[in-house]
Amino acid sequence: MHRSSINIARLVYLLVCQAAAVAIALSTKGTVIEMSVATGLLIGLAIGIFFIGIERLTKGFTLRGFSTATFGLGVGLFCAWLLTRVEISNLLELAFRDKIDKTEYGETMVNSLRLALDVTLFASFGFLGAVLALRSNRDDFAFIIPYVRFRQDASSGQPIVLDAETIMDGRILGLLSSGFISGRLIVGQFVLEEIQTLANESSNGLRQRAQRGLGNLEKMQSSPDIQVSIHDTRILTEEQTLHSRLIETAKFYGARLLTLEDSLAKIAKLQGVSVLNLNELDIALSPSIAIGERLRVPLVRPGKEEHQAVGYMPDGTMIVVNQAAGDIGNTVDVVVVTSLQTAGGTLIFAEPIRS
Repeated sequence: MHRSSINIARLVYLLVCQAAAVAIALSTKGTVIEMSVATGLLIGLAIGIFFIGIERLTKGFTLRGFSTATFGLGVGLFCAWLLTRVEISNLLELAFRDKIDKTEYGETMVNSLRLALDVTLFASFGFLGAVLALRSNRDDFAFIIPYVRFRQDASSGQPIVLDAETIMDGRILGLLSSGFISGRLIVGQFVLEEIQTLANESSNGLRQRAQRGLGNLEKMQSSPDIQVSIHDTRILTEEQTLHSRLIETAKFYGARLLTLEDSLAKIAKLQGVSVLNLNELDIALSPSIAIGERLRVPLVRPGKEEHQAVGYMPDGTMIVVNQAAGDIGNTVDVVVVTSLQTAGGTLIFAEPIRS
């Protein structure tokens, strides 16, 4: 939620408190506890500021945390209720019966003791249950309710957070359609805004990639086999970097992070986030070509040097063939002489095999 919307909600709440305080002040007119309108306004303002202060203290407390704390509170209250069924207060009464008078005063003291003990048990166990639940993780709750976790993982798989580079990559649609990656796809609103900014204001190359990213998102949403949703994550602030927002989003949803950026992948792994790196996948799927291996390659264009020609393997691996400029447009047999690993993939150098 935007900060301006929160400020408007606070202002409306203050006005409601003021109006309620004025109404109460007017209703006391002519009574023993008559209150002036000015006093009512001050009391309403104080109450509004008090609860707004509480709201600001709970800035990082999300609805998910509230539901988790409520579950823990319920468990704690249930444990306290079980203990009260044992009648601990009666046991204490038996333990101190020689010191308690059998009078009305003694009975009142026993009832007060029982009430104080019950309140202490419920408050203490409720507090401990809520705190323990907030400290727990998803696996702890899966241990308590294993069937719910099993159905969630079996039906949809662990969610996946996408970054902008992944969405704009031309391989993402084929990868998702292949079924190798399953799970609900999560795109943060800030990621969508970044792609829209690139599509409107960047250079021609970036603009085309951003427009392709928007097209990829549209195809994902229209595909019946891909579940993708845009999330306006409220746990994030504008002061956070883009990498921090992506990592916090993955943590919030208990999701994996699909990315092309090696630096983001390293930072996310250090913070305990499961990462799917498309570059690592590309390297893993690249064929292992040994020096001296013979290949048959179609040559499609000249290389950097005048005597070189360039061809491509079916998986897109570039092969630079020396002394083959005159064979461009033909398919030739070559022998691998060396290979070089670059950021864009494997680069192979070869020599033509002349009969």
